[in-house]
Amino acid sequence: MRIINIGLTKEQRQGVMNLLNQDLADSYVLIVKTKKYHWDVVGPQFRSLHELWEEHYEKLTENIDALAERIRALGGFPVGTMGEFLKIATLTEHSGDLPLATEMVARLVEDHEQLIRNLRDHVDQCSKHFHDQGTTDFLTGLMEEHEQMAWILRSFIEGQALQPSGAQPGAETKTPVGV
Repeated sequence: MRIINIGLTKEQRQGVMNLLNQDLADSYVLIVKTKKYHWDVVGPQFRSLHELWEEHYEKLTENIDALAERIRALGGFPVGTMGEFLKIATLTEHSGDLPLATEMVARLVEDHEQLIRNLRDHVDQCSKHFHDQGTTDFLTGLMEEHEQMAWILRSFIEGQALQPSGAQPGAETKTPVGV
């Protein structure tokens, strides 16, 4: 076996791969939950959520592949079974539970936000402890994608009609001073 000489020690690479495997495990839990909700959502929001979650799980699939390939590029092997994923994931399943659409959205928001917090921590660790700027940049990109998905989901459950001015209905409008 050829020695990997990319400017990181074996220990640094292993530390980074441990973080990446946790992100991979969390991503698998999230994609399974997203697909399950995609299949099971009902109600007036069916079409919009069904299509949104299809977009999300397609993006998550790309991210999962990129995480596994990053681990391989560092000389390791990604975890690859549900048992391994569930053992190291920070996200939890809700087996046998079929919530209403709004609760599905809220749970996915929580999961994306947990992943964002994890990724933020992993970015810091990769930079400060392992000196791996490549993985730092890679994880920052993933974090930004999860921030986007979380924002879209939050917008769904926080949404209220706005007036053309951007104000919420019922909000007091004050006349500017001097007008």
